[in-house]
Amino acid sequence: MYTPDHFNEDRLDILHAVIENNNFGLLIAQVDGELVASHLPFLLDPARGPNGTLLVHMARANPQWPAFDGELAALAVFSGPHAYVSPNWYEPGKNNVPTWNYIAVHCSGTPVLMEDAGYTVGHLRRLVDLQESRFDDPWSLSAMPENYVSGMAKGVVVLEIPIECIEGKAKLSQNRTPADRSGVISALEKSPHSVDQRLAASMRKFDG
Repeated sequence: MYTPDHFNEDRLDILHAVIENNNFGLLIAQVDGELVASHLPFLLDPARGPNGTLLVHMARANPQWPAFDGELAALAVFSGPHAYVSPNWYEPGKNNVPTWNYIAVHCSGTPVLMEDAGYTVGHLRRLVDLQESRFDDPWSLSAMPENYVSGMAKGVVVLEIPIECIEGKAKLSQNRTPADRSGVISALEKSPHSVDQRLAASMRKFDG
């Protein structure tokens, strides 16, 4: 990932937080000479390995997973909040062009297939519990008959990806003047779009 020094983010706790808060990612690998990408929900185990370990499942019918033979590497991409930045938001009197602010994390590693049926069900339970924890009345896989859950689980495969390399980029107007950054934050905070507001909050958090 092209990352100028002023946009580089290498604090592991920050990178892990980006993954956990934006855990619907993109898994990319080369299969039979062609690049294949799958959009998937990930879990992160931050304590396993020096950079953490990703856990992900996909449909058994997906042609990507059979290529993971324990040697084929893959890239997982996680996108945080992002937004268009208008030159109108900068201090007047200078020539400027539009840009895009964003946060992104790239993780590379070698996926390992986890074939134990109990492990698969456990992974699905953890993922469902995490997502449902946002709701006042969370749903649980426990509400379903055990044989139904185990039967459905046969339709997916689970992969573990020890993170061998992790890169982070937070392009948040760090190369602009304080006045310009303030103008961008103010405009994004006034936006009716929640992703713009999330980016403004990230800019405040990262500012300085």
